Amino acid sequence: MNQELHARRFFVTGRVQGVGYRGFVEHVAGKLGLHGYVRNCRDGRVEVFAMGTPERLGQLRIALERGPMMSDVAGLNEEPDVVDTRYVGIFTIEMTI
Repeated sequence: MNQELHARRFFVTGRVQGVGYRGFVEHVAGKLGLHGYVRNCRDGRVEVFAMGTPERLGQLRIALERGPMMSDVAGLNEEPDVVDTRYVGIFTIEMTI
């Protein structure tokens, strides 16, 4: 990847567990060429850590707000993060924290 990687962490609230949300995020992130992971949180949120260009991260944010058909996104919190080279080249679904 020629452009510098930027990292963002998103926390999504609403009906986002048990509705295919993580698979949806993995698919969208893969199509966008992003690196990182998605996982459920025990409090009902979904956490997304993504690295890529600012433009692609913005496209991911739009998709996160929409979600898959059965989801109902109530809120989305985004914060800057630091690049984690362990995830360069992959986007994965991780264990619940």
